[in-house]
Amino acid sequence: MEAVKTSDKLFVPSLPTLWPGMLMAPPRPGALPPFSSPNARYFYFARNAVWLTMKMLRLDGGEVLMPSYHHGVEVEAVVDAGATPRFYRVGSRWDVDVADVAKRITPKTRALYLIHYAGFPGPVDAMRKLADEHGIPLIEDCALSLLSSDGATPLGTTGDVGIFCLYKTLPVPNGGALVVNGKRSYSLPEPPAPPVASTFSHTISALLQNLELRGGAVGRGLRGLVRSVGHGTVKAASIERVATGTQHFDRRHVDLGMSPLTKRIALAQDLEGIVEARRRNYFLLLGRLRDVSPPLFNQLPAGVSPLFYPMVVQDKETLLAKLREKGIDAIDFWKRFHPACDPTEFPEVAQLRRTILEIPCHQDLSPEVMGQVAEVVREALKSERRPSKRAS
Repeated sequence: MEAVKTSDKLFVPSLPTLWPGMLMAPPRPGALPPFSSPNARYFYFARNAVWLTMKMLRLDGGEVLMPSYHHGVEVEAVVDAGATPRFYRVGSRWDVDVADVAKRITPKTRALYLIHYAGFPGPVDAMRKLADEHGIPLIEDCALSLLSSDGATPLGTTGDVGIFCLYKTLPVPNGGALVVNGKRSYSLPEPPAPPVASTFSHTISALLQNLELRGGAVGRGLRGLVRSVGHGTVKAASIERVATGTQHFDRRHVDLGMSPLTKRIALAQDLEGIVEARRRNYFLLLGRLRDVSPPLFNQLPAGVSPLFYPMVVQDKETLLAKLREKGIDAIDFWKRFHPACDPTEFPEVAQLRRTILEIPCHQDLSPEVMGQVAEVVREALKSERRPSKRAS
C-alpha cells in the first residue's frame, strides 16, 4: 500500500482509503474490540453511542465529569441527552490529572468520562478505581483509539462502557460502537441501517481516494472527473448524504445505525497488520522530526496504535497551508473548547489547542512515502525559522 508522488506533490490523505479487493474479502479470524465484544451495538457515529450511553445509564439530570481537552461533539451529545458536563484538568502531554478529577467529584457527579487521545492510553486503571470508590460508572471514549491497548489490555474494556469510532482508523464508510462491559446487561435496541445511498456515496469517495493514492496524475484526473459527475448525480437524485467527520451533534441522526457494508469491510481487515504499520510509520516520523520539533511523546508504549503523529508547532495555520500545498492532508487538531468549558481555567489545554497538528501515519502509507512526508515537514519547519530578507 503506497501513496504516490507526481512531480513535487504528494497525495497523502488524512485517513486510510478503501482498496477494491476489500469489498469482497472474507472475514479474518482474531477480531479485536469492539468486534470481539459480546455486548456491542453499532451506530453510524460514535457520538450516537455517547448520547445513548447517557440515556442507558440514566445520567440525564446529573453531572458527568469530562476532560477539558475534548473535541466538543461528545460534549454536545452529553448535553443533548440531558446531562451536565463538568471538566477536569489535562496537562501539556495529554496527561489526565487524576488528583484533580478526585477533587472535582461531588454528590452531583454521576459518571466519569475518560478520553484516550490518538491511541495513547489515559490512566484508565486509576480512573476505574476512583469510579468504584464513588460508586459511579466509568465511560471510556476510544473514538480516537480503535485497536489500541494499554499494554496487554485493549482500550475500551476496563470502563463500564467503551465507545469507538471505526472510520477514523479503518477504510469504512461510517461506524461507531458502544460496548457494555462487566456483568450488567442492558436491553439495547438494534439501530436501523442508514440510507443505502449515503453509504454508497461514502464508499465511492473512499475508492476514488484510493485511485488517486495509487494512480498519480492519471488517478487524480479520473477522481476529479468521477467526483464532478457524481456530485451532479447526487444533486439531481436528491440523495441524502449523511456526512461523517462533521463537527457538531445532530439529533436527527441519533438513531442511525452502522451499514452492513461497514461491518463486512471491517471484519476483513488485517487488524494486527494495521497496528504494526501505524507503529512503524509513527517511529519513522519520530526519528526524523524530533530534532526540528520536540515530540509530544518521545516513545510509543507497547500496545499503542497511533491514530496520527501529534506534532507541536508554533504557527499552525502557516504550516498547515504549506503541508496541504504539498499534498499532505494534515489536520488542525481540536482547535476550540466547547462553550461550557472555560478556557481560562485550563491554560495547558488552551496551549495544546494552539499547537498540535495531526500528521498522517496510517496503514496506507509506505516507509518511502513516510520518508517523503518527513522531508516535506522538515523543510516547512525550517523555512518558518529562516529570517525574512529585507528589501534593499
